[in-house]
Order: sequence, then C-alpha cells, then structure tokens
Amino acid sequence: MKAWFAIDLWKRVLMGLVLGTLIGLAFRYGLGPERGSEIVTTWFKPVGDAFISLIQMLVVPLIFTTLVSGVLAMGDPKRLGSLGGRAMAMYMVTTVFAICFGLLMGTLVQPGAGFDTSIASTTDIEATRSRLAANAPPGTVGEQLMNTLLSIIPKNPIDALARGDVLQIIFFAILLGIGIMMAGEAGKPVEKLFASASEAIMKLTLIVMETAPLGVLALMAWVMGDRGLSILTVLGKMTLAHYTACILHILFTYGFIVKVILRLPLLPFLRGVFDAQMVAFSTSSSNATLPMTISCATKNLGIGKPIASSVLPLGATINMDGTALYQGLIALFAVQALGIPMAPSMYLTIILMATLVSIGTAGVPSVSLLLATTTLSIVGANPEQIVLIIAVLFPFDRILDMMRTVTNITGDLAVSTAVAKWEGDLDEDVFRAKDPV
Repeated sequence: MKAWFAIDLWKRVLMGLVLGTLIGLAFRYGLGPERGSEIVTTWFKPVGDAFISLIQMLVVPLIFTTLVSGVLAMGDPKRLGSLGGRAMAMYMVTTVFAICFGLLMGTLVQPGAGFDTSIASTTDIEATRSRLAANAPPGTVGEQLMNTLLSIIPKNPIDALARGDVLQIIFFAILLGIGIMMAGEAGKPVEKLFASASEAIMKLTLIVMETAPLGVLALMAWVMGDRGLSILTVLGKMTLAHYTACILHILFTYGFIVKVILRLPLLPFLRGVFDAQMVAFSTSSSNATLPMTISCATKNLGIGKPIASSVLPLGATINMDGTALYQGLIALFAVQALGIPMAPSMYLTIILMATLVSIGTAGVPSVSLLLATTTLSIVGANPEQIVLIIAVLFPFDRILDMMRTVTNITGDLAVSTAVAKWEGDLDEDVFRAKDPV
C-alpha cells in the first residue's frame, strides 16, 4: 500500500484511465455490447458516480471558504478588481482562439461532408426534441446574456449555496470578504474562522483526490463498456477534428501564454495540470473537477491560494474554450452535412455567437450540445434540421465532451498561472519542480 501511494498521483490516475479503458473495451467486445454494457453499468458506474459525488461534495464549501479567505488575504479590494479584469480579458482572448481552431479543423477535415443524417432514429429525434424543449433558453442571445448577468446576484445566498450556483456563490463570497475586511478589528475572528475552514477543506480535498485513480478507472470502464469505439465508425471525422482542434489549442494557445508571454517552461505546466485533466476527461464536468483543479494550481503550479481561489471558480463558469470551440465545429458540421451555403463573412458571426453562447455555460456533461441551437440557427438551419443534427451527435457526445472539459480546465489553469505571475503570486520553484506534488 505504501508503494502505491509513493507513486505520483498523476501517474496513478493515468494507470487508472488506461486500465479502465481496457476493462471497459474487454467487457464490451468480449461479452457483446448488451451484456458488456449491463455489467459495467451495474458494477462500475456506481463507483464512478460515488467518486463524482465525493468531489462535488467539496465544490461549494471549497469555493466559498477559499474565495472569502483569498479576498481577505489580498488585503486590498482594488487588487481584486485588477485580478478579475486581467482574468476576464485573458478568458475572452483564449475563447476566440479556441473557436478559430474549431473552424480551422472543421474546414480542413470537413466532418460533415457526405455524412448520412438518416442514421438518426425516430426515437433519438423525439428524445432530442424533448431535451431541447426542456432546456430552451428564453429570448434572444442578448436577453440570455443579460439574464445571465442579472442572475449572478443571489436573492438568497443560503439558497445559492444549497443549489450550488457557482456564479452567485462567487459574487456573495467576494462581497462578504470585502465586508469582513472593512469591519477591521471586529472582523478578525471571522477572518480567522474562514482561514481555518479554507485550510481544512483543502486538506480534505487532498484526501479525496487520493480516490481519483479508482474513480477514473470506474468511469472509463463504464464509458468504454457502454459506448465502446462506435463513435469512430459513425463520427470518425468529427472526433478527429474535435480532438485535434482541442489539442492544438492547448499546445499553441496555452503554450504561447506559458512559454512566450510568461517565459516559463511548458513541460512543467503540462505535467502539473495532468491530474486535473484526467479527472476532467473521466467526469466531463468542469465543476466536478474544480477541487482537483485548485489542488493542482496550488500544489503543482505554485499559484497562490488567493489567485487560485478567485480565478479558477470564475473560470469554471465563464471560461469554456472547449465549449466555444465545439460550437464553431458543430456549425461547420451542420453546414456540410445539410448542404447549406455559407458566405465567408459567416465565420465572424460564428465566432461572435459561439463566444456569447459559451459564457456562463453550466459546467456539467453535454450541456454544450444543447446550447448549439443558437449557433446552428445563425448558419441557416431550420428547427427540424437543428433537431436532426443534435439527434445525430447526442448519443456519442460523451466521448467528445470529455475532451472539451479537458480543454476548459487547462485554460482555467493557464490563465490562473498568467494572473499569478503578473500579480507576483507564483512560486516558480514549485512550478519548475521536476515532479508535481
């Protein structure tokens, strides 16, 4: 047992991911799709669900306590404004680059060219129509954006904490931190309480993260045993375009930030974020990955707790590069599959729309696909065609969503590293360490 825990966590998580993939494929192709799916759903999915519940248990207390203590640690509300402004600017820039990579690969690979949309069954189409009706966003894109901004203010902070509304929790935690700071000596006992609570939650997070190898193994065994590699036969070109675009965005956009702008070595960054990437890949949820993301930021990358606790929760909701990239790719897939003519100027419209759609997207599995209705409508797809495209993609979306989530959280960590460097709150000795903690 000691030998197991002596191995670096990222290596153990990688072992879990590889082993889980092999187990899932062995059940699916050894016992047949139906029997294999039944076994992994019965025995592996509950373990994976327990792991997700375990890390989701940490999300709200982790965001709330670390953000309040982080605001207090800064000591100056003006610094918080500077930090937030830099983070938001970086998030917007990386989102635009992400969409460009999606459009580039969609143009080069042509995932929708010659695609047979008739493979969507009547059952899938009706199920998609019901999902879209249940998740239909109210009003125009502008109204949706305004509603998102207004919804940040919680009418009842306790209710926001109970529902796990990340943006509302962030808003209230920042104001509470400023209020405690302004209270002076009277606020010192509360400040110490939040500092202690934050430290306790971080220690609990480290304990829970030790279960990640088992959780990742179980989730990958379930996904591979239930879905297999069928996506490669049905949506092989789409998968190739999507994964390639995400990898290029990670290596070139985030690599440029780390290597060129920050003048830091890229390999330690990629090694330091690996634990969070593996959890993101297996859970397909930015919010569920947040405890691991914060842990990687502070322990592996040397990002100060005030920066990690404020920038990363914001990024888990605002910074959705993988989602934005996918919106652009879906638009080109639909245009090519349905034979819709598209003017060159439409690329700029897609970039703008995909950016707006991705802002404030909930960090939960497959929500990106349900939000694609707006993007598809601007390229000329009618309501029936929109339902058809989403019905084709939905059964296989989990495999695509896994890589989207990896891209999302890698962007959060890259931006956090940049902000920490600029704010003088990056421990470069920790960042450059040969092996992450």
